[in-house]
Amino acid sequence: MSLRPASASDLLIDGKLTPGTGGVFDVVNPATEEVIGRAADATPDDMDAAIAAARHAFDTTTWSRDAAFRAQCLRQLRDALLAHTDELRESTVAEVGCPVFLTHGPQLEGPINDLGYFADLAESYAWSRDLGEAKPMGIKNTREIRKEAVGVVGAITPWNFPHQINFAKIGPALAAGCTVVLKPAPDTPWCAALVGKVIAEETDFPPGVVNIVTSSDHALGAQLSTDPRVDLVSFTGSTATGKKVMASAAESLKRVFLELGGKSAFLVLDDADLASAVSMAAFAVVTHAGQGCAITTRLVVPREKLAEATALARDSMAGFAAADPTDPGTICGPVISAKQRERVESYIELARTEGGTIEIGGDRPADRDKGFFVSPTLISGLDNSSRTAQEEIFGPVLVILPHDGDDDAIRIANDSPYGLSGAVWGTDRERINKVVDGVRTGTMSVNGGIWYSADVPFGGYKHSGIGREMGVAGFEEYLETKAIAEPV
Repeated sequence: MSLRPASASDLLIDGKLTPGTGGVFDVVNPATEEVIGRAADATPDDMDAAIAAARHAFDTTTWSRDAAFRAQCLRQLRDALLAHTDELRESTVAEVGCPVFLTHGPQLEGPINDLGYFADLAESYAWSRDLGEAKPMGIKNTREIRKEAVGVVGAITPWNFPHQINFAKIGPALAAGCTVVLKPAPDTPWCAALVGKVIAEETDFPPGVVNIVTSSDHALGAQLSTDPRVDLVSFTGSTATGKKVMASAAESLKRVFLELGGKSAFLVLDDADLASAVSMAAFAVVTHAGQGCAITTRLVVPREKLAEATALARDSMAGFAAADPTDPGTICGPVISAKQRERVESYIELARTEGGTIEIGGDRPADRDKGFFVSPTLISGLDNSSRTAQEEIFGPVLVILPHDGDDDAIRIANDSPYGLSGAVWGTDRERINKVVDGVRTGTMSVNGGIWYSADVPFGGYKHSGIGREMGVAGFEEYLETKAIAEPV
């Protein structure tokens, strides 16, 4: 079977590959602006059929009670996708615009392999726990706690790391015994649709267990939030949209998992290797054109070293030009669309009006006449209270800010509505630990440490979301707890 996208990819509903009743919509390569194919355009009727299929599969099959079979299917999917890695790599780079080097990690191969982690967890997890005997109200009882699948999961995913986020939802949900309706972003439908083709043709997943509904209509995600047949909505995207998802889900009292925005701080202490720290901060913010919610976009350095750090950051970012994502040496590719480029550029202009200085970048690359490219941009001269320093930009834009000691660095990091990620560089372990303890964030990197892994829970504080994804904690988001008592 070939996974190279044809003229149009299909929906996966109730185990069958089917066209969308709304026709098709264009898939655009963000590096070239060319239409590279089409995807099935689902309507509310298609989404209704997908939800019905997921509900029926959960309510009438043994899927939720057969952990060994679930593990088998997840491993089948992992192995089948790995057999198609080269085809998936080509289509992913073309559709997402991500640098090809990232497909060897979180843009493709990492998430595929993570399915094996959740298969293992389905088999090893303690699905029941004996609480022993007790005498409530003088009556001797044995008690037991059981964990069971939540039910039907609606998964709504964004375009920036589609494979990572799709599998971070459907992997643990399926391992937990749930059935799933996946609604991917309109910008990257193939990353989900091609997985649907593999599920339908190369695995033993029962009909209705996995449903994949691509559409140009964002309202289909809202349909998942309001439909009472859906038990849980797992959403990754902007904080503004996440609030709407939460409000919509409240009507039917369904559970929600929200992984939302970030404006994470990269804190450099005065005893750190400044050149190494600043170089890492520059690398992070230009990777995949800054299109990552956990990317550190505020570089906070000692005030007495601000000029030196600014020069170092400027020089580092000069070496990461926005370029062709198919080139193995490219770190910064295009942003996803013309609309997103306009958003990034509007923030750069805002920085100017707020009194900031564009140290480098702030424009489109002169050697790129096609593609949605933005030059890596460093902004100085702003206060942390500025909108440019407070709001998520989602582009290769780094704001450098001064701090007046460790306590002030912690204050600046926490002076944000978000709390998704962060980083600290230094040499004194006691001071580093104080910073790690003081910053209110879901993940923290120390001196370049990498927390990204299938077994590490990911999520944020404050406006960065509710719940955790990945790891045992992410798996348990898809479980209910049932208590059972029986008299002895």
